[in-house]
Amino acid sequence: MKIRTHLESLPPYTPIEPFEVLSARIGREPSQIVKLDANENPYGVLPSVRKALAEMDFPHIYPDPESRALRQSLAKFTGVDEDYLLAGSGADELLDLLMRVFLEPNECILSCPPTFGMYPFDAELNAARCVEVPRNADFSLNMDGIKKTVDEYKPKLLFIASPNNPDGSLIPSDVMDELLALPLLVVLDEAYIEFAGENLGASLSRIREVPQRDNLVVLRTFSKWAGLAGLRIGYGAFPKWLMPTLWKSKQPYNVNVAASVAAQASLASVDELKVLVEKLKDERTRLLSALTEIPYLKPYPTQSNFILCQVDGRDAAELKAKLAQEFGVFIRYFNKPGLRDNIRISVGRPSDTDVLLEALKQLQVES
Repeated sequence: MKIRTHLESLPPYTPIEPFEVLSARIGREPSQIVKLDANENPYGVLPSVRKALAEMDFPHIYPDPESRALRQSLAKFTGVDEDYLLAGSGADELLDLLMRVFLEPNECILSCPPTFGMYPFDAELNAARCVEVPRNADFSLNMDGIKKTVDEYKPKLLFIASPNNPDGSLIPSDVMDELLALPLLVVLDEAYIEFAGENLGASLSRIREVPQRDNLVVLRTFSKWAGLAGLRIGYGAFPKWLMPTLWKSKQPYNVNVAASVAAQASLASVDELKVLVEKLKDERTRLLSALTEIPYLKPYPTQSNFILCQVDGRDAAELKAKLAQEFGVFIRYFNKPGLRDNIRISVGRPSDTDVLLEALKQLQVES
């Protein structure tokens, strides 16, 4: 038996590991680990969400294949009619679904690295190609390069994140308008939009424009701001012409009962979530200021719940390893084009910041 040829050379995606795996690896209890490597909400789910999960009805019955109740809640939250909304097992499922729907073998998408690694991974998984236009040194988009690439390669889809992961920069409104004028489908990944601006990023999001545009998709997730990363729940707003194909192409029971209940309970308590998001934004300000005082780090400004830092004068991989082994602090390390010797630090609770900063100062003395 032979597997599909393109999968033989598919490079694996490197996922982040959970507390129990990290605990076993370094010999520390989970309570002694400071996990700042995956941009999760360190405050976890709200008490009302825990209560809803404990009391949920019918976990023994298959979930609603159309996620009707959740989509109604999402419509109220986003201001987008439920007819344009589709829920998924995380936004990752919807990324893959879009590629399965649009891409024939060897057709291509366009991405602008450094950015979220799932875009090229999902393209290759679907026997397609990812054409890349690297960002400028300040992480802004190379619009001339994008336009030339669109003309030359004719990509069907452009995947773009705002705020971008891993640097946290927003796409300016005028640049977004230029992207939407291109002859392709723009897939705008707003996984971190709730941390940008005010009121959960409401004035910065483009999601309400989807019903008026034929070439805009906006994806969102509950993993970051709402603390539901472990339950895998995301959603998207799609042009109406695309919805019938998405409905018949997705897995029928893709959103499990627990994830749906947790998402609805989160939306019902959105004011409490706003308080937690504001706490994280305040801590982001504190952390960014403190990191500028670490001589071997150059932090970049951010509109998300993480801070990217250039590491100068020492080995970034060694820094990551020492933080984990000696202090139980986990961060993300990058060493690829556009991100040589960079680390990304998720914003945690004040106590997490305290442990991190003390560790960074001790390592400064050691060096």
